[in-house]
Amino acid sequence: MTVKWAKWAAVAVAVAIVATASHAALAQTSAPAQPLDNTLIPDLTEHLKPAQTRESLSGSLQILLLLTVLSLAPSILILMTSFTRIVIVLSLLRQAMATQQLPPNQVLIGLALLMTFMIMGPVWHDVNQNALQPYLDGKLSQKEALAVAAVPVRSFMIRQIETAGNLADVRLFLDYAGLDSAERWEDVPFTVLVPAFVTSELKTAFLMGFKLYLPFLIIDMVVSSVLISMGMLMLPPVLISMPFKLLLFVLVNGWHLVIGSLLKSFAPI
Repeated sequence: MTVKWAKWAAVAVAVAIVATASHAALAQTSAPAQPLDNTLIPDLTEHLKPAQTRESLSGSLQILLLLTVLSLAPSILILMTSFTRIVIVLSLLRQAMATQQLPPNQVLIGLALLMTFMIMGPVWHDVNQNALQPYLDGKLSQKEALAVAAVPVRSFMIRQIETAGNLADVRLFLDYAGLDSAERWEDVPFTVLVPAFVTSELKTAFLMGFKLYLPFLIIDMVVSSVLISMGMLMLPPVLISMPFKLLLFVLVNGWHLVIGSLLKSFAPI
């Protein structure tokens, strides 16, 4: 009986505590809100004055332009530069050697970015000298600067399409867009040129990847034939062929050949 009464007493105390806390919370909620002390919030309008001259406005425009470029940088990097071809060829090379995740993705992406900067350096220098700097100096309007900046970028994409002989890709998108009358490159809009360039780069990258696959495929076939002739059917051929692939790739200085071929595959402007 004593234990039973002790349990009931504990329950009663808990109910009393909950009721007291609820009453206090209700009283606090129903109390009128205290007015906000506006003196604690600084008035920034006294310190941030509107821009009256072009020089004071250029800083804000530079920040806005920088944020815009940063937001569009991934799309520009993937769709309008040499990055796509390079990263696809390097990825296919890694698969051909059957080295799983070696080199790591970070290494391949970093190498592709550095090679992209080297290849696209003249294009970006032209854009900076003829479009960006005159725009920041007030010599060109925004529309004029965009038109001037588009010229070297378009020239780069057009040259790669012509070198690869993929003019059919341009005609494909022209027909779909209803621009059959476009006979000159000046009549091809960006909405047609960019997807045609990406399609051309994908085709060129897969062709280069196929050529890289051939020697490693021959090694796989030879190793598989030897294992079958020896009756070692349960041994995966990849375990035996991968060291021979690495040895062949190192002996012929493969990285030098692959990177050199990639750099030479891009026609200069």
